Amino acid sequence: MSDRPDTPLLDRVSRPADLKQFSDAQLAQLASELRSETISAVSVTGGHLGAGLGVVELTVALHAVFDTPRDKVIWDVSHQCYPHKILTGRRDRIRTLRQKDGLSGFTKRSESPYDPFGAAHSSTSISAALGFAVARDLGGVTQEGVGDAIAVIGDGAMSAGMAYEAMNNAGHLKKRLIVILNDNEMSIAPPVGAMSNYLSRLYAGAPYQDFKAAAKGAVSLLPEPFRMGAKRAKDILKGMAVGGTLFEELGFSYVGPIDGHDLDQLLPVLRTVKARATGPILIHVLTKKGKGYAPAEAAEDRGHATAKFDVVTGEQKKAPSNAPSYTSVFGKALVAEAERDDRIVAVTAAMPDGTGLNLFAERFPSRCFDVGIAEQHGVTFSAGLAAGGMKPFCALYSTFLQRGYDQVVHDVAIQRLPVRFAIDRAGLVGADGATHAGAFDVAFMANLPGMVVMAAADEAELKHMVATAAAHDDGPIAFRYPRGEGEGVDMPERGEVLEIGRGRMIQQGARVALLSFGTRLSEVRRAAEALGARGIKPTIADARFAKPLDEEMILRLARDHEALITIEEGAIGGFGSHVAQLLAQRGVFDEGLKYRSMVLPDTFIDQASPADMYAVAGLNAEQIEAKVLDVVGVARLGEKRA
Repeated sequence: MSDRPDTPLLDRVSRPADLKQFSDAQLAQLASELRSETISAVSVTGGHLGAGLGVVELTVALHAVFDTPRDKVIWDVSHQCYPHKILTGRRDRIRTLRQKDGLSGFTKRSESPYDPFGAAHSSTSISAALGFAVARDLGGVTQEGVGDAIAVIGDGAMSAGMAYEAMNNAGHLKKRLIVILNDNEMSIAPPVGAMSNYLSRLYAGAPYQDFKAAAKGAVSLLPEPFRMGAKRAKDILKGMAVGGTLFEELGFSYVGPIDGHDLDQLLPVLRTVKARATGPILIHVLTKKGKGYAPAEAAEDRGHATAKFDVVTGEQKKAPSNAPSYTSVFGKALVAEAERDDRIVAVTAAMPDGTGLNLFAERFPSRCFDVGIAEQHGVTFSAGLAAGGMKPFCALYSTFLQRGYDQVVHDVAIQRLPVRFAIDRAGLVGADGATHAGAFDVAFMANLPGMVVMAAADEAELKHMVATAAAHDDGPIAFRYPRGEGEGVDMPERGEVLEIGRGRMIQQGARVALLSFGTRLSEVRRAAEALGARGIKPTIADARFAKPLDEEMILRLARDHEALITIEEGAIGGFGSHVAQLLAQRGVFDEGLKYRSMVLPDTFIDQASPADMYAVAGLNAEQIEAKVLDVVGVARLGEKRA
């Protein structure tokens, strides 16, 4: 097509083995074409742009030197894998990225043999690669075999403890393992912590790069003529705080830092490592997120996540917003509460913008803490803040909170510490697919003694729940809300402190009661309108709380109606299960109540628009209407009941 870039070399690539036909100079040209194709594709689909642009040359070098899929390249986090997908036989579908029935925005084992491991959350690659290396040495068999195991891990992902647990184990086992530290000085937000400072010091003196690399590299891996010079350099610098001392202490040979955009550096290093490495080795590669595309390089987040955009200008093509996003409502509401209470502090794990805490950080920089990609630490840090008399709001995505669950149980719940969990990205999230769908938090939070669990039905309710959490000092409390914009409801000037465990009635009807938990309430209302046209007016209630339940309201709904249906954006074992337990304990089922629970199905749902995903889940208005009709024994138009 005329609007696509000219890519004569890339057009000759259908699989990575095709790269071996090219000279090094041609590989550099191929990288340029691959960058153009990546930009063009993401402009059509939207997605994670900056990370992929930062690893174009590294992607080309890896596939040119190693023999994938026998050699296992594991991208961490794998939102940087778009160029990899283009080179591994998926170019013809690259403009379906993150779309319904299209390519995943992350590596996915079921999608391609070139994706040996899915890594949509961070800091898992070294553990997985070590597993491949041990499986190889023990004779493990995959369809392609197991050769080298190569983990490509971002510097942001290196802020998580799991990466060091894996490196410690790898250094002990001494297996041949290749770790490439993709150091772009930036994860999603600017990097934080001592590790970032350490990496910065490694290459602070640019004129000494080659000298330090020679001095601290794995001398035994160098060709014979260079070994003596490298040894002398290492002796000269002995005792100085340069090079990869930390990594070497963990048992890794260290090579670098090297320029990750210079194939004249990348290719020789990777070829030497492939030919000579015996134990674990870390290659420190410096890259630039958004490299080669001026709008991404100029963006504050280096083009981390983008909507569809104009390739020439970089201007994003976002649909006009009719309501504020839930994330921004949370951020502004928390700022308002913190202005009235100087004990309120905020904690996030490398997602200040994604959770809305960037607004809090601007207003109260000394009271906002970004702990890096370290959810376990973030939760326990929040527990310590609470024990010390502060009012911490720990703001995490639902799926990222999963990583800190033991700390929620052991360090927060058992000690009844008043940590406030703001759970963003609740429910199905669209293009990021199953890996980022907040399906399980209600189930795993509401089963903890003393935990209060709320879900906002709209943005006004979210504002009330922020105020409620701020006022709650009797143990931990959590509230969840989805990605995207709100319902467009009128917003209160100030959040109201809700009575704990008290729901609200929305509409009084007859026969069927619809009890909603979360933002499916808008779909429940739509279903009720359609039912009204059939002469059926259901009662509608908003539970607000999954724990403690509003037992009085639920029992009244159960006893005043022939059927009760709960609707939620969570998995089996959540709100509906707690309601069922209450009804069973109180003997309501013995009285003939028809009870149904509408939840997310027991499956992982692939990426699509949120509406399409909820249609697959059976939680849209039409499906709620159908459930009511089925329960009351009324056939829909064109259908016959058995």
